[in-house]
Amino acid sequence: MNILWDFDGTLFDTYPAYTGILSQVLGETVDKHQIYEKLKISYSHAIQFYNISGEQEEEIKRLKKKLAPVDMKPFNGVEEILKFATKNVIVTHKHREGVLGILKYYGWEKYFVDMVTIDDGFPRKPDPLAYIHLHTKHKIDLVIGDREWDLLPAKKLGISTCIFQNHSDAADYNLKDYTEFFNMDLPLASNTSID
Repeated sequence: MNILWDFDGTLFDTYPAYTGILSQVLGETVDKHQIYEKLKISYSHAIQFYNISGEQEEEIKRLKKKLAPVDMKPFNGVEEILKFATKNVIVTHKHREGVLGILKYYGWEKYFVDMVTIDDGFPRKPDPLAYIHLHTKHKIDLVIGDREWDLLPAKKLGISTCIFQNHSDAADYNLKDYTEFFNMDLPLASNTSID
């Protein structure tokens, strides 16, 4: 099985660290749970919702650069799925350097044969071009993401989809915890085309 993964909120539990940064910039009076929920929709949604100024956004970027890989914990059970897959690939809006730094910290770079990052110039999700690129090279069987826009490009290509810790009508499978993965009735081989 060849799996395409989203990064933030899917492979790694990055939202708590990002929530802490936004809380620091916005002030302790802003509810952290609400910040977390807005970030789970998208970073740009949180920026708009809180009407974050250009100066505040620069501060957020500065603080994000200070985050260490140890601040980005992998979700429990992910590594067993990475070992199980024939191929793993990533599509993320993060920069390649940051992704590779986190993967290397955990010794996980060996699990991934390819990735598309913001540095590669593909349009942002839910545009399907990055997925088409990786599907053409690797015949993707399953896409796993934590937001609907992670799944929509796969649906256009006829690839099975799994949403993690969220809900989406676009999902063929729902996982609250990766320990449930091996109990799902999963596709065994690629039968999708890119017509």
